[in-house]
Amino acid sequence: MLNQIDLSRTDLNLLTLFEVVMAERHVGRAAERLHLSPSAVSHGLGRLRRLLNDPLFLRTPKGVVPTERAAELAQPIGDVLARARNVLAVAGPFEPARSTRRFTLGAPDGVSAVVLPPLMAVLREQAPGVGIGVRQVLPTPGEASVERAWQFALTELESRVMDLAILPLAEVPARFHRQLLFEEDFVLAMRARHPLSRRVTLERYCDSQHLVVSLQGEAHGFVDQVLAEQGRQRRVALTVPNFMMALAMLAESDMVAALPRRFVQRQGPRFGVVTVEPPLPLGRFGMQLIAPRVAMVDEGIAWLADVLTGQKKPGISRA
Repeated sequence: MLNQIDLSRTDLNLLTLFEVVMAERHVGRAAERLHLSPSAVSHGLGRLRRLLNDPLFLRTPKGVVPTERAAELAQPIGDVLARARNVLAVAGPFEPARSTRRFTLGAPDGVSAVVLPPLMAVLREQAPGVGIGVRQVLPTPGEASVERAWQFALTELESRVMDLAILPLAEVPARFHRQLLFEEDFVLAMRARHPLSRRVTLERYCDSQHLVVSLQGEAHGFVDQVLAEQGRQRRVALTVPNFMMALAMLAESDMVAALPRRFVQRQGPRFGVVTVEPPLPLGRFGMQLIAPRVAMVDEGIAWLADVLTGQKKPGISRA
């Protein structure tokens, strides 16, 4: 977006101006938030337009609307400002009750749905000004090695795209901090009063219509590998890209899905989805809280890790 020559000649406060105008969609309201005059905001927008070679915001009777280019720039500019604010925030001691830092947590969506409600409860009580951004991370499709499947997430941790990540990795390189958050296994999820819930056998399970969570739409999953070892197979009727959509579809059909136990226990009741023990073991794994060791020197990140692992009460109790 900006090269080195531009940066040396540019007032980076213009990025803050861009962020506020994007949020308010109105020059006057943006001026009030920035404690500037409307003419000063308009002048700043003029400088940004020349710098970025785009109109950025078009006037309408009700305010302004962003151009396509402005919409594309909103996220990267927001990321730049968030990192700058975090750099300034970590310059002094981290005080949860007074901090306004924003942390980025990476996790699969089924894990986020488990850890976020209790985490946000802690923040409301102990750190009301702290914000959380969740970055969904999923394994690389088709990668058989667990370590390689999650390698991109470790790379993002080291580049500080994420502050902490929750991943099913039993081993990580020595340069990373790893701590068990909880252990997880799989249950069968289905609507209440589903015919299969009355009597689960391997044959009846295989004969059911199956739902699989797959971001890429792949119908073959770990359950198929387990069934193949028993000389069995199943029919996948539907794939959906996330776990919450899976619950919505299960609630209104006769499909069944193998889903993480904690996720269904926390989120299933609102959809009328119940759990049943599978007719054969589907595996068990540990969800690990992971961060670069150098990042754990940061008092804020260390505090958040303690909250997530239940060392700051009230918090998330460890299994």
